[in-house]
Amino acid sequence: MIRYMRTGLMTASILALSSGAAFADYELNILHINDLHSRIESINKFDSTCSAEEEGKNECFGGVARLKALIDQKRQELSGKNTLLLNAGDNFQGSLFFTTYKGLAEAEFLNLMKFDAMTVGNHEFDESEDGLAGFLDKIAFPVVTANVLPSHKSKIGDRIKPSIVLEVGGQKVGIVGAVANDTPELSSPGPDILIGDDVATTTAAVEELKKQGVDKIIALTHVGYPRDLAAIAKIPDVDVVVGGHSHSLLSNTDPKAEGPYPTMVDNPGGYKVPVVQAASYTKYLGDLVVTFDDKGVVKAAKGDPILVDASVKPDEAVLARVAELGKPIEELRSKIIAKTEEPIDGSRENCRTKECQMGSLVADAMLDRVKGQGVTIAITNGGGLRASIDAGDVSMGEAITVLPFQNTVATFQIKGDGIREALENGLSKLEEGGGRFPQVAGMKYSFDKSKPVGSRVVSVEVKEGESYVALDPAKTYSLVTNNYMRNGGDGYDVFKDKGEKAYDYGPGLETVLADYLAAHQPFKPYTDGRITEVASAASAATAEPAAEAKPATDTAAAQPAATSGGETAAAASGPQKHVIAKGDTLWDLAKAFYGDGALWAKISEANGKPAPRHLHVGTELEIPAK
Repeated sequence: MIRYMRTGLMTASILALSSGAAFADYELNILHINDLHSRIESINKFDSTCSAEEEGKNECFGGVARLKALIDQKRQELSGKNTLLLNAGDNFQGSLFFTTYKGLAEAEFLNLMKFDAMTVGNHEFDESEDGLAGFLDKIAFPVVTANVLPSHKSKIGDRIKPSIVLEVGGQKVGIVGAVANDTPELSSPGPDILIGDDVATTTAAVEELKKQGVDKIIALTHVGYPRDLAAIAKIPDVDVVVGGHSHSLLSNTDPKAEGPYPTMVDNPGGYKVPVVQAASYTKYLGDLVVTFDDKGVVKAAKGDPILVDASVKPDEAVLARVAELGKPIEELRSKIIAKTEEPIDGSRENCRTKECQMGSLVADAMLDRVKGQGVTIAITNGGGLRASIDAGDVSMGEAITVLPFQNTVATFQIKGDGIREALENGLSKLEEGGGRFPQVAGMKYSFDKSKPVGSRVVSVEVKEGESYVALDPAKTYSLVTNNYMRNGGDGYDVFKDKGEKAYDYGPGLETVLADYLAAHQPFKPYTDGRITEVASAASAATAEPAAEAKPATDTAAAQPAATSGGETAAAASGPQKHVIAKGDTLWDLAKAFYGDGALWAKISEANGKPAPRHLHVGTELEIPAK
């Protein structure tokens, strides 16, 4: 009886104490990667496989051996703390390791790193669901993607969950995944897998987690940084977004970063959501620290991605295994096929937004291959170009790294209006850096990206003999592309629907590139103005006079800044605020708010003197009164 009363009194005391005291904050360390793209070996500054000579000069980055070593190091530093290791997808495609082992090599090394969870990327479907099923058979960690909806006939079964709940340090942490909505256009999930809407499926998964009493929820996404900012981070009860797909470097120190790490987004629930991403190709390990209050709301978030450079000593056991797996492909990869006088630029930021050297080279090589068939135009997608090539000897391995998708040359006939429609599709995702951007040969075109989607093409000319003439919308032209685009990939449905006399002619694009380089060596990279961007009338009207001094040397003029209400605020009469958008510069902000770009220093002084042409997207600036 006494024991019972004491127990009751003790219970009452505990309840009284707990009702008047707040629980301690909860700190969670999130390590993360995205877009590994089969960079099993270390890479050089061109994102291609690093040579032994470059390794000797400490010029290499990443690779699974370095990444594994750094993850182990960070886990040791964080021993006793709450830690998660997350993977935001696109582990497939990008090197001979994927071409040879079809995802099994990637699975083996990811298992060694002991990820806690992963979402699939669009490239995980490049070998249809067969390739993904083999990968899922081998991995030892959960995969979460709410909008991957397999039918009862699908080979992946129920192995991809909408969400999971992990217990970390005695607290429940929910993780919900999402992949890009246009995955069926970007890859080949097949007829037995439906890709649902990312926001709708993520919202439903989050609601289920809340019903289970989970109040800390991470969205692990492969939809791209712009989509994360605009949509995912605004889903009710999403607390943190760890993303991939756009290969975005977020950083607080690198002037080339797309935005700050983390980028804080206002959620309609009245709190801020940290959004992070860590570039690509194993070059960075994301390192985020999030502090939650006792209600599961983010109080603070901080961190920066860690550059996986030569200062990180690779894991010796992993290096040995990489070498073992590399033996069967070494002979093919090391074969020298040509020489190039200078580096050939195949960078993502250029080949998805404008004419680039690699785009012109590959398009010219494709057209050259089929010129004997009467084909006069080539169009290929910038997103299919996955690396640059450095100067000097060019190996077959480098050619395959540039064109890793095993796409083949395809020809067909189509009328001029279909070509124009195709170009409009290629320009439809410029703001997102979409891979559908059209690199061309045998033609020229100009575009205005300020125009609405579907009306961005300004002019199109096709080559006839040694001159160019306007595209005839009613004329039938013979065109070469890759089999992926010919079948409607990357949104090029017009090729599939309106193309005639289609023929998947054959050879692989990597072979076509290798043969063309061999026939034109030493190769000298070039662009020749076949793709031009036309400034809009509004941009031209607001351009600063040529005689005025500018605060930086960047030649790309940004669009005029706008207030949150969408109106330019020239000659602002009082202090205002402005959230930085991509392309903003201090000069253009001063031009918009004060009517005089030369007053950019006033804004700079009020905000701690940030780099005038490398402003962090999402950061709020104080605009002092004129």
